[in-house]
Amino acid sequence: MTATDKLRIEGRLPELGGATAWLHSGPLTPAGLRGKVVIVQFCTFSCINWLRTLPHVKAWDRKYRDDGLVVIGVHSPEFPFEHDLEKIRSALEPMGVDYPVAVDNEFAVWRAFDNAYWPALYFIDPEGRIRHHHFGEEDYERSERVIQRLLTEAGSADVDEDLVSVEPDGVYLAADWGTLGSPETYVGYARATGFASPAGLARDRSRVYVEPSRLQLNHWALAGDWTVGEQITTLNEPGGRIVHRFHGRDLNLVLGSRAGGGPTGFRVLLDGEPPDGARGLDIDERGNGTVGEERLYQLIRQDAPIMERTFEITFLDAGAQAYVFTFG
Repeated sequence: MTATDKLRIEGRLPELGGATAWLHSGPLTPAGLRGKVVIVQFCTFSCINWLRTLPHVKAWDRKYRDDGLVVIGVHSPEFPFEHDLEKIRSALEPMGVDYPVAVDNEFAVWRAFDNAYWPALYFIDPEGRIRHHHFGEEDYERSERVIQRLLTEAGSADVDEDLVSVEPDGVYLAADWGTLGSPETYVGYARATGFASPAGLARDRSRVYVEPSRLQLNHWALAGDWTVGEQITTLNEPGGRIVHRFHGRDLNLVLGSRAGGGPTGFRVLLDGEPPDGARGLDIDERGNGTVGEERLYQLIRQDAPIMERTFEITFLDAGAQAYVFTFG
């Protein structure tokens, strides 16, 4: 942004009292934050779109904290396991999130902002006025320029106008937007699209599924004995599979296991073969992996040329649970 760009007033920082808990801080309030530049980011720890923004947000926090910036995360859970305070804590700690996080299990803060997105950034000036917002990923340069502008307006002297240097890797690496041809794909019936097993999904009851002989792009199927729930699809007998025809550099899948079931082994194939050099962080070259904690698992990261591929995951144990495919 340029010096002549205007930042209009979009509203005021609402009360944050609806948070059910706070991490790394006591409860924060608009009154207590007066005089500070604040950015509020809505997140949920299994969300790939949020994960890819995290290196930038952490870098802003480190660079501008001493200039008067306060970063606040608002963790509004998408899936049931993301309500658990200890799971939130254990997920965020290794990510290096040490700024205040409001645990928003009742979506009270979400509603107070009238928010609708993961991730979403709101930029608040020292008078408590919302001056800018951004939904989704990218636009990092403009976001940082807004921070610099608000800090300067607040009287911070000698704000460094250089932009942070961020070199993310792993799940934090930005999507390859130019080759990405597959959308987020939920496997619970509430938001399922592209399901291709014959006879469709049976809601909330056990069914033995078979996969079609051929999958079209962005279609997926089950094989084996599964129960498809509103958000969670659970394997009832060992050996069940999920197959997906996709187009993208990365394939991720949010996975867990039934309570008390323990770790669940799985094997991934790409076009019927072990993924080898196309493996993601959570499998070996032969495609073997284990579901432990509930989280996003990076299963495929392939080099160019990027083309349509068929992904297959077979679970060796009953109790495996799947939530959503994401791509990058």
